[in-house]
Amino acid sequence: MPQLKLDIITQDRQVLSESVDKVSAPAVLGEVTILPGHIPLFTRLDDGILKIWQGKAYRELALVGGFMDVSPGNQVTVMADSAILAESASEAKAEQARQKALIAMQDKTNDFEFKQAEISLRKALMELKVARRKQPQTVPSN
Repeated sequence: MPQLKLDIITQDRQVLSESVDKVSAPAVLGEVTILPGHIPLFTRLDDGILKIWQGKAYRELALVGGFMDVSPGNQVTVMADSAILAESASEAKAEQARQKALIAMQDKTNDFEFKQAEISLRKALMELKVARRKQPQTVPSN
C-alpha cells in the first residue's frame, strides 16, 4: 500500500520525517485529510492538532500556524511556526509558559512586545492541549 512521505519542520529544526498512511491537519478553512494519491495542495494552517496515522495507531502534534504543501509523489511538507509531538509535550512546562505569556501580555506597552507575548501564549495553549491528550492511541476496530 502506498504511503505519504511526511516532513514537519519549524524555523529552527526538523520535527519529523517519516512515511505515514494518512495526515489530518487544521487548515484555516477546516480540517483537511491527506491520503496517498492526493492532488497537489498548498494551504495555510491554523493553530490546532495535526494527526498522523500509521496503521491503526496515530500520533498527534500541536501546531501553531504555518503552511502545508502536498506535492506529487505523495510528499507532504508541513512548515509550522511551532510544532511539538504529544509525547514530547509537558503539561507542567506548558502551564508555566502560559502563565509567563499572560504576565508578559499585561506588562508590554508596545505592539511588537504584545504580539510576541501573544504568540508565546498561543504556543503554550496548544502544547497544553496536546499534552493533555497524550498519544499514541489506536483506532478502535469495528
